Amino acid sequence: MAAGEQKAGKGIGVRLPRKEDERFMRGRGSYVGDIKMPGLADVAFLRSPLAHGRIVSVTAPDELAGRFFTAADIAASVKPIRAVSGLPGFKPSSQPALADGKVRFTGELVAMCLGRTRAEAEDAVAQVVAEIEPLPPLADFAVAEQPDAIRVHEEWSDNIYLETRIEKGDRSRIDGAAIEVEREIRLSRQCMVPLEGKGTIAWWDTRLDQLVVYTSTQLPHMMRTGLAECLGLEERQVHVVAPDVGGGFGFKCVLQPEELCVAWLALTRKKPFRWIEDRREHLVAAANTREHHYRIKAFADAEGRLLGIEADVAVDVGAYSVWPFSACLESAQIASILPGPYQMPFYACRTRSVATNKPPFMPYRGVARTGVCFALELMIDAIARQAGLEPADVRLKNLVLPEQMPFTNITGKLFDSGDYPESVRRAVETIDLASFRARQREGSDDGRLLGIGFATYCEQAAHGTTVYAAWGIPMVPGFEQATARVTPDGGLELRIGVHSHGQGMETSMAQVANQVLGIDTDRINVVHGDTALTPYSTGTWGSRSMVMAGGAVSRACEIIRERALAIGAHLLQTGKDEVELVGGRIQGQGGSVGFADIAQAWYKSPETLPADVAPEGLEVTAGYKPMVDSGTFSYATHAAVVAVDPDFGSVEILDYVVVEDGGTLVNPLIVDGQIIGGVAQGIGTALYEESPYSADGQPLASTFVDYIIPGPCEVPDIRIVHMETPSPFTAHGIKGVGEGGAIAPPAAIANAVNDALRPLGAEVAMTPVTPHRLLAAIAAGRNGRQPVQS
Repeated sequence: MAAGEQKAGKGIGVRLPRKEDERFMRGRGSYVGDIKMPGLADVAFLRSPLAHGRIVSVTAPDELAGRFFTAADIAASVKPIRAVSGLPGFKPSSQPALADGKVRFTGELVAMCLGRTRAEAEDAVAQVVAEIEPLPPLADFAVAEQPDAIRVHEEWSDNIYLETRIEKGDRSRIDGAAIEVEREIRLSRQCMVPLEGKGTIAWWDTRLDQLVVYTSTQLPHMMRTGLAECLGLEERQVHVVAPDVGGGFGFKCVLQPEELCVAWLALTRKKPFRWIEDRREHLVAAANTREHHYRIKAFADAEGRLLGIEADVAVDVGAYSVWPFSACLESAQIASILPGPYQMPFYACRTRSVATNKPPFMPYRGVARTGVCFALELMIDAIARQAGLEPADVRLKNLVLPEQMPFTNITGKLFDSGDYPESVRRAVETIDLASFRARQREGSDDGRLLGIGFATYCEQAAHGTTVYAAWGIPMVPGFEQATARVTPDGGLELRIGVHSHGQGMETSMAQVANQVLGIDTDRINVVHGDTALTPYSTGTWGSRSMVMAGGAVSRACEIIRERALAIGAHLLQTGKDEVELVGGRIQGQGGSVGFADIAQAWYKSPETLPADVAPEGLEVTAGYKPMVDSGTFSYATHAAVVAVDPDFGSVEILDYVVVEDGGTLVNPLIVDGQIIGGVAQGIGTALYEESPYSADGQPLASTFVDYIIPGPCEVPDIRIVHMETPSPFTAHGIKGVGEGGAIAPPAAIANAVNDALRPLGAEVAMTPVTPHRLLAAIAAGRNGRQPVQS
């Protein structure tokens, strides 16, 4: 098919507009906040004003009796949240639903109050008095690592959840390297800021004797497990529903104490209760992420070929280990994924997950990979500058080659397919590097400095049992299941355990079914987000849904296709090997029948069925797991052109190009949306978003006045070039692409800024690249020294 040509039909590869947008664009979405029930009470929380302290007392006026609760009221019946890992040396933490004896971060839940409205509940909270004895706070991971530091968890020997070490290859290869570059590179802590914050409503269903929890989550089946464990219930007694979810990005993968509190109220009082997160709660206490610190050395020969990397990495993961992923999710991955798609004969890395008096660290879009890409790609450019080479050329010298696929890199990652160098070449061509260099030499009329930056990354997605079993966490994925049911009038229902929070699954899953069965996507309903209606799934995370659930949908539809062919052939009075399924109809020499005819026979006229018909009929639940379940590897090269004002420290993105390979694209239109949205988030990481803390552990960005997110004026037109190299291991060659857009922008933009600053001898190595950091780098460059990144 020629580039830009629209594929016909409604199956895989078609840029089909999203079915779900009809209700979203008309304001007909159904979110947790839209649910109304008789007798509903709202919940508000008293949160700790201190980062670290011992609770002396929590008291309230007598008139709040029955509306005011502390740890003393719930501790006996609500177990603390504990996320463990099987990795040797990991220290688990226990996070109580309401702080019990001690607070460990500003914003931790201390008490809850009820009201007929949220305002009334907040008025009640205002009357609660918490006496907390201050303890020295740990707001800096470097201080927390010191042997004499106060302990976040007193029973621990230090403040390290987990330390990992890895060394591969021949260390002698880096001896006497012609090029050796060393940097200190940091990503600031930031927040996730989905359009919809967290929300939970719970009640007791007396008819079914079940706790019903509607919550904004990415993994309803796992939430059921977590709630049941903490509340001492059997899972059959818990029914979790995720309605429409307005963005998640990993934040809604985690069991949160607010959910436990609301569920406990419903369980014990048999009435409905609701909590809706406000934006200040979100920014202060809910969704911190990204805080990485790298000390890294890279070694190369005179031609810019990598000889090795040594890295020492700390991740500030906050006060508690989140369930189910645990506090080691990012740092443990860093050690194994830092080399990325580059070839090198030696690699060594040490990582630590450090506990501090900050909110728990959450998995965020591009988990670990954004920091890894930032660190590694800045080092590639540093090598290029020292070698006097174009940074793109250094990438071409070191990336894995297509003829090496499938390729196992130095840490044992199995790359399934792709042409990584071609993504760089296409990015160079699309951004027009040669013309830019000429323009850069001429200079800018307004005195701004021009720069260009590249970043190449790989996104391991849909990794399965073998990977997660090694981590020892309580959510190891196995076979993903899907149910497909032909309706009595010839339509199709799909039931999947993963859940959409903006990925367009109601459209793309229908396209997979259309590809197999030919049933029009307008006649296909996708049911998801309900533990009572859908097959078990560990949920939507790790860019796994299209690979895993899409594979399961395909398998279920394939089984239905075979059964439909047998029934159709009988109705046409011919053999099964003499008919075929074309355009949703079973065709033979004597005519054709559609799915409505087949459904009529099965459901309403069984006397017309063949004697050997499959008794399971037109409803199938099928499981799927790729033949190699270590994951698919999508990848991309991003290129950014920026203008830097050396007087004011401002950065403007003039052009941005993404050349990505996500395997077979089920719906390129949806993929484009995923990439553009991810790039917007990556621009936020690169230039704007930061959750700073004072020395006493107080958050300094608790509103959108202080926490800056990019808007339409900060996000340029994104030019996307698609490459499609199918995975040899998955159904239809599909790979995961959901997180990729957010991974490379911080590296590409920082490299572009450094390219612009090169004449000044300046360099930035910390996100976000704010004006004060950029001006500090320029001042340091003029003084012939590296800036202090802070």
